[in-house]
Amino acid sequence: MDALNRKIVGHLLQDGRATYQEIGEAVGLSAPAVKRRVDLMRARGEITGFTVKVDPHVLGWAIEAYVEIFCRGIVSPAVLRRDLGAIPEVVEVATVTGDADAIVRVMAESMAEIEQTVERIRTSGRIERTRTAVVMSRVIDRPVRDGGSEA
Repeated sequence: MDALNRKIVGHLLQDGRATYQEIGEAVGLSAPAVKRRVDLMRARGEITGFTVKVDPHVLGWAIEAYVEIFCRGIVSPAVLRRDLGAIPEVVEVATVTGDADAIVRVMAESMAEIEQTVERIRTSGRIERTRTAVVMSRVIDRPVRDGGSEA
């Protein structure tokens, strides 16, 4: 990805609804040139989609927790995706280095729902044990690093 595309992506990370004209003015291109670059980045899989960021409380999710998963034997990321993807309260899963095999981000309406979700994760048969940390407050929550954009 060249420097100009990084600047474009940086602007999209700050405001995914910015017009091609607004982005073009900021990076020194015409709106059609920005659109062509965005279309090419999408075609190459460098931009994988556009989304909206919503306050979790609006959706009724008042509690957030991170669950470390310790698997029995070797469990592939595909199996984790299949097993944990069926649980609606699971919003992110990442395999990690260190003692745990994966970290799962869980969002729920109540502590009781967090507990039920952790129990559901544990019953997969592939999980030896879990360790859960409940989020007390979110101190920094920013988009993915934009690669040096001056936005």
